[in-house]
Amino acid sequence: MSEVNKFLGILLGGVFLSSCAIIRPGEVGVKQRFGKLSEEVYSQGAIAYNPFTTIIIKAPTRTVNMEVNLNLPSKEGLNINSGISILYRIDEVRVPMLIQQLGNNYETIISSVFRSASADICAQYMAKDMHSGKRGEIELAIAQVMNEQLTNRGIEIEAVLLKTIQLPPGLYNSIESRLEAEQEVMRMTFLLEQERLEAERKVIQAKGQRDAQMILSEGLTNEILELRSIEAFLKLAESNNGKVIITNGKTPFLIEGVGQ
Repeated sequence: MSEVNKFLGILLGGVFLSSCAIIRPGEVGVKQRFGKLSEEVYSQGAIAYNPFTTIIIKAPTRTVNMEVNLNLPSKEGLNINSGISILYRIDEVRVPMLIQQLGNNYETIISSVFRSASADICAQYMAKDMHSGKRGEIELAIAQVMNEQLTNRGIEIEAVLLKTIQLPPGLYNSIESRLEAEQEVMRMTFLLEQERLEAERKVIQAKGQRDAQMILSEGLTNEILELRSIEAFLKLAESNNGKVIITNGKTPFLIEGVGQ
């Protein structure tokens, strides 16, 4: 009898485990009973269900990174090999509608919408624009077009990131040469500006020296010159050394000094 009870316990335990689903953080679950989808959405935790009549369909509500490799067309007709990340998430409330309309294979729809949107947007730009500062503008435009088609279905495109852009070798070399030329022009412009500022500094300095000389010459009157001569005589008189001085009575001129 104990063996039978043990067997029944194991059987019941197995049935219980098989009739319980675990919804992890970042996802939700929806019950499908006899092929009919329930409108109720279950968040993280355990869900009990009848495994003979019902299945649990899970869908992620966290941000998902979808990687795509694609040749993007350019305005001049080139195909640009690129690696793209599509960051999307599913609206928890609209999960039943999403599964009912698109099933679990909704990433195929996202990929198809992206291919169409990227072809329309990238065809408006030159290949060099995808390699320059307009990359962010292109990414935003693609994401906007995708959201116009997918938001009503419960899929929100958070960002489209053009991670790698492989330009044709000839075009890449041309862009590099142009960028180097632009950097050289900027360097020369900087040097010319420095030279111009230095020339202006020298002109200002020369004008200042000229004005100082003019002010000094205008201020040297006969009275001032006589005063300076007297001051010079007094300084000579204070010296302990002997001197030979030639003077006209106004301005001293020292020939030599003789020590005591």
